[in-house]
Amino acid sequence: MGTITERGRGRTAVLRAARTAAALALLASGALVLGAGGPHGGAGAGAPAQLPLAAGQEGAEQSGQAERSGQAEPCDLYRSVPPSSADGAAVQAIKARRSLVVGIDLNSYRWGSRNPNNGQLEGFDIDLARAIGTAIMGDPEKVVFKAVPTADRIKYIKEGRVDIIVRTMSITCERLEEIAFSRPYFTTSQRVLVPRTSPARSLDEALNGTTACAATGSSALEELKTRPLKKLVPVENNLDCLVLMQLGKVDATMTDDGLAAGQAAQDQTVKVLDGEVRPGVMGVAMLKGSTDLTARVNQVLNDYYNGGAWRRAYDTWLKPYLLDDADRHWPAPR
Repeated sequence: MGTITERGRGRTAVLRAARTAAALALLASGALVLGAGGPHGGAGAGAPAQLPLAAGQEGAEQSGQAERSGQAEPCDLYRSVPPSSADGAAVQAIKARRSLVVGIDLNSYRWGSRNPNNGQLEGFDIDLARAIGTAIMGDPEKVVFKAVPTADRIKYIKEGRVDIIVRTMSITCERLEEIAFSRPYFTTSQRVLVPRTSPARSLDEALNGTTACAATGSSALEELKTRPLKKLVPVENNLDCLVLMQLGKVDATMTDDGLAAGQAAQDQTVKVLDGEVRPGVMGVAMLKGSTDLTARVNQVLNDYYNGGAWRRAYDTWLKPYLLDDADRHWPAPR
């Protein structure tokens, strides 16, 4: 059985209380959880011990205007190392440690959250994370899950707190300068959520002179920086934006289309507006230079898709809310 570490991060009393209530009512995944300690076993000072779970890569950053006009990124987002089942130095080190630490999300309905009825982690990314972990380690008991906030995904990889991250992470040229990515496993774009009472009828209307929210370190936040907002509110995780919108403190939230659909599904008082920007792809993130680990993950992704598991996971977790056929979201090699 995998394990997960948790620690609180200081926030204002109002937001903390509101988020707790929202999480209990909507996700039942608890307050924001952060991992403490990494793959090498070095838990931070004062970090709580790991708790058992219930059963279970090259160019400058592209401008927002260029992306909205449909220009391609100035690097190849699909470029990665060839898939391989061989165990190189990085994989051997992980196996010698007897655990693969996978960074995940616990706050995104249908992607990564805890089921309130049975306590299990579940979602599209959770299924993929389990498949990768089990394929590499050969034993699901040797897979450790660590909750990672959006803002700290790259930091956790570079500091060695996790081996890989499977957490709705878009591949961008800027990120490829810092970390490595697998081949893409999901196509995405940025969408806007607003309360159902909002007069905005499109993405552009919702971001004209309003207060908008996005997670720090996300592609959505970079997009909002290019918009004529009244105020930009950055937060640690997407769930915070939903809470702030529920409290009437922000007018709109921008996030990945899949996450937007999930939030609209869990809270019937919000809706996803027409219009999308920054088309891209998601990938599994890991340390730059761990080439054999990247190759191993790419082999698992190939097998996961070709064997039908990717499509089954899409149909289970995402199709009811995205309302698209699975082929619309699988990034075909090019």
